Amino acid sequence: MRSLITVIKDIFRDAVSASYEMFKVMIPVIIVVKLLQELGLIAYLAWPLKPIMGLVGLPAEMGLVWATAIVNTTYAGLIVFLSLVGDTPLTAAQATVLAALILVAHALPMESSIARRSGARFLFQCVIRLAGAFTLGWLLNRIYTATGALQEPATVLFRMDPQAAADPSLATWAMDQGMNLLSIFGVILALLVMMRLLDILGVIRLMNTILRPILKLIGIGTKASAITVIGLTMGLSYGGGLIISEARKGNVGKEDIFYSLTLMGLCHSLIEDTLLLALIGAHFSGIFWGRLIFAIVAMAAIVQVVRRLPPRIQNTYLWVGK
Repeated sequence: MRSLITVIKDIFRDAVSASYEMFKVMIPVIIVVKLLQELGLIAYLAWPLKPIMGLVGLPAEMGLVWATAIVNTTYAGLIVFLSLVGDTPLTAAQATVLAALILVAHALPMESSIARRSGARFLFQCVIRLAGAFTLGWLLNRIYTATGALQEPATVLFRMDPQAAADPSLATWAMDQGMNLLSIFGVILALLVMMRLLDILGVIRLMNTILRPILKLIGIGTKASAITVIGLTMGLSYGGGLIISEARKGNVGKEDIFYSLTLMGLCHSLIEDTLLLALIGAHFSGIFWGRLIFAIVAMAAIVQVVRRLPPRIQNTYLWVGK
């Protein structure tokens, strides 16, 4: 009983810590978005993003959501989404495309810095994730449009109160945003509990067993593949941290480090992030299977191209030469 209480305390402490770090970024974003809405500037700021969003079948306003996630975090992007979705409703297909964009390319300054500390080039990691996100979003949009799938309205589990939206007072708005932040804390807490349960039930170990042979098949070495699987299932911070440690010890070669980090960049946190983005109405077909299959196919192609590049190009643009 005592050990159970200790586990609960640890999970709650982790949720409070994670939420605090995210809210430090998200609260200023909420205020800025509110100011932009009050000044009627949202449409003008979204206008330059309209061509890109149009290619993936999304309204221009959703470009602000993706841009926020790219610079900050997935959760910051989620807050902007909640602020805009009332005026810009999405279909399930559009929500899935938006979620795919965010899942592949988010928190680039922070996560690409993790890659850089391991020896991979910062700029390439940013570019490949942005290009990968757009390509996956474009492919999903084409598939859903051609098949007529997921054209019903997205089921958003986080929604602003319609009465609050009709009340223009700042006090009501602040209370509504506070409830959204409280809901996000609840989601973080629930995800941490779910991750612990999945670990106990052996689901994560099962995914590791399935994924490791696939990674070896596309050219990622044995030592790097074990770490890469952790990043794919648990998150880039976990996998990247292990890669940094192994790189400093000299246990993993620079080429395998590059392949591992690039794959983790395109597809990581398959469990936690997938569950989180499902809350905005995104479909499992795109945010899990689509993302995983796309990342593996793209990585297999990248491995073949990189192996044919001259060492000078590899050391200059892809990883730090030794």
